[in-house]
Amino acid sequence: MKRIVLASGNPDKLRELRYLLRDLQVEIIPVCDLIPDWSVEETGITLEENAFIKARDVAAKTHLPVIADDTGLFVDVLGGAPGIYAARFAGIDCSYESNINKLLRTMLCEENRRAAFRTSAVLVSPEMEFSATGEITGVIIEEPDGEDGFGYDPIFLPDDLDQTFARCSPEEKHRISHRARAMQKLRDKLISSFIP
Repeated sequence: MKRIVLASGNPDKLRELRYLLRDLQVEIIPVCDLIPDWSVEETGITLEENAFIKARDVAAKTHLPVIADDTGLFVDVLGGAPGIYAARFAGIDCSYESNINKLLRTMLCEENRRAAFRTSAVLVSPEMEFSATGEITGVIIEEPDGEDGFGYDPIFLPDDLDQTFARCSPEEKHRISHRARAMQKLRDKLISSFIP
């Protein structure tokens, strides 16, 4: 079985990736199992640059193939903010709730609530580097709705659904989400050139 490291300490991302690759002969290992207290400064100016920074750092230290991703929430009326800073919109090490509350306060009187989630997912190994993107559009609703998911899921209503990501089952979310769309392309690449 092929071992692949996930360059993230986020247990929600680990759970999603394991679900999306569940039928492949791969073992997804969280980076912190191999490098306790791992961290790297994300100095890129795009999602793809930040994903590659994380993946290359872990690949150099573990000598194993690595998957990383970076996701941003791009709100039209805010000129694309919080964008690549979505995870730390309310400050370093802030909670999901803090980010949601800041975004809702920032958009309090806005009529245009269009937004898009975008993910850049990358694979780095000694043999290759590959990147893929996924996007889903929708609107930011005025107050949280739903208990599942993570991040901005309780306030993001996708165009393709009649409920927020936080009200979706994992199967529903993984069928259409931005991360699922990026990871599907990565999965196809794994099957075609990486997994025997």
